[in-house]
Amino acid sequence: MTTRPPRTREAVAPTSDEAPAQRASEAGTARYRERFAPRFASDYFRAAPFDATVSSIGIGTYLGEPTAADDAAYVDSVEHGVRSGVNLIDTALNYRGQRSERAVGAALRRLTAGPGAGDVSRDEVVVCSKGGYIPLDGEPPASRDEYLAYVKREFIDTEILRPTEIVGGGHSLAPRFIRFCVAKSRQNLGVRCIDVYYLHNPEQQAAAVGRDELQARIRAAFLILEDAAARGEIGAYGCATWNGLRSTPDAADHLELEALVGLARDAGGKDHHFRAVQMPISLAMPEAIRAPTQTVRGNALPAAEAAAALGLMVVGSATLMQGKLTAGLPAAVAEAFPTLETDAQRSIAFVRSIPGVTSALVGMKRAEHVDENLKAAETR
Repeated sequence: MTTRPPRTREAVAPTSDEAPAQRASEAGTARYRERFAPRFASDYFRAAPFDATVSSIGIGTYLGEPTAADDAAYVDSVEHGVRSGVNLIDTALNYRGQRSERAVGAALRRLTAGPGAGDVSRDEVVVCSKGGYIPLDGEPPASRDEYLAYVKREFIDTEILRPTEIVGGGHSLAPRFIRFCVAKSRQNLGVRCIDVYYLHNPEQQAAAVGRDELQARIRAAFLILEDAAARGEIGAYGCATWNGLRSTPDAADHLELEALVGLARDAGGKDHHFRAVQMPISLAMPEAIRAPTQTVRGNALPAAEAAAALGLMVVGSATLMQGKLTAGLPAAVAEAFPTLETDAQRSIAFVRSIPGVTSALVGMKRAEHVDENLKAAETR
């Protein structure tokens, strides 16, 4: 029998009366798809395994400096993207010292409650975030000593974390910390429900603990996320990884997808809310579609294929490798995508075209980049 963790005061994110009560819905995202479908290829919008339809190009918010200028750029690009056919937004609590989440929240308010609002509803947009890294707040500390003092003051002295629960100086899967992360992300985003909440690089723990302990920590975090889903604070959850799903089974940081699904079933029963995985997929990082690092029902499969076989939404990250795949690709790539104009579009089209991939994330801070990148999927 699954035991639910007790509800504590710090689990509840402060929300205002103006915070939208909705989350992405089947009807809302279908309405969004109908509005934008004529602009895009027939497979541009795809079904997600939590009663929603998502765009196969999503906006990422990882890159940038912790500055007001980059905040404003993200607010504008997210708003422009959602008004142009992108309804999957990806962020994380630690991105740019929480400023990326806050910028996404500001864009959502503009879209749903600000001047010109009314053509976009909260239930049309799939908002995704992550927790696992200790987040800074605004400006980064000037030194290591200042960082350690910040962690002690904000997390240890407040009993959100114990020192023994911190790995590598800044990562934790401790239940109380994950509960804090969900609450803080909801507050930053200004939403009552985050549609998909990921554990952020859980394989980060592997260097410090054994595989059995890592699985125990992930299961404990899944219990918190199942509880958050039961209370309507998140819609679904998953794992956003870097190496974990692409590494070979004998690697210390390897994550087994079937085992993760088993942990979710243990935490939430047959109706668990583990529904998504995120991993790097690009022309420069093809391991998730080429290397058979996973085993599903006895069959060795690449990670993206294995995830799809298990009914999970597959989100590709690092689609443009932080801009490295926007120029200088081999001529053969241009020949494979003859209707596209730029290497950025070809790189996006490559990831978007992979069977089993639901959406390809692209960092976009300028409206013109949104317009150019969406040409990778426009009707020709």
